[in-house]
Amino acid sequence: MSRKTAVDPLVLEILSHVRPTPMVQNGLSSEEKINKIAHNFREIMLTLGLDLSDDSLEQTPMRVAKMYVQEVFSGLDASNFPALTSIENKLGYNEMVTVRDISIISVCEHHFVTIDGRATISYIPKNRVIGLSKINRIARFFSRRPQVQERLTKQIADCLCQVLDTEDVGVSLAAKHYCVVQRGVEDATSETVTSDLRGAFREDARTRGEFMSLVSRR
Repeated sequence: MSRKTAVDPLVLEILSHVRPTPMVQNGLSSEEKINKIAHNFREIMLTLGLDLSDDSLEQTPMRVAKMYVQEVFSGLDASNFPALTSIENKLGYNEMVTVRDISIISVCEHHFVTIDGRATISYIPKNRVIGLSKINRIARFFSRRPQVQERLTKQIADCLCQVLDTEDVGVSLAAKHYCVVQRGVEDATSETVTSDLRGAFREDARTRGEFMSLVSRR
């Protein structure tokens, strides 16, 4: 039996302040999860009437299992949380820092199909700043879970508030949900837009307006 990777206590502290994804701790290692998913996905394929002796299909259960555990749902494992080193704001920079058009790929937890979108994320530094790529990595980590867009938006904001020790955070997501495109209403053009505005982004009309103008500018 392979052992689970130890998680940095600082990461656990940060995540304890982020609203949770509905989960239970089953104690399984990554290898055990992959084997169980492969077994069960094989049963799904057989139930659908697929021929798993075909060379195109025979490895699909294991491919899906590895994809789920190692890639698509890697954000369920706290040990995959990105390394985030904040540094002192020596410049005293106190204007908006914005990363726009961050690619978001997630999975709808209701039907397990793709959510494809982009995020605009801003903060106003106080005593700490982080590298710009870390903002993308935070968004990626929380998107790699079964999600609803509203929770994903708030998880990103929760995390940034903790890492940066500031309430001045704004997050906006615009995404296409393939549970809407591929099934049900089958609408291929609509998008869902969510936002979480905190601190100055909620309370200061000029800051809010500047952020929303960046969101709307494609």
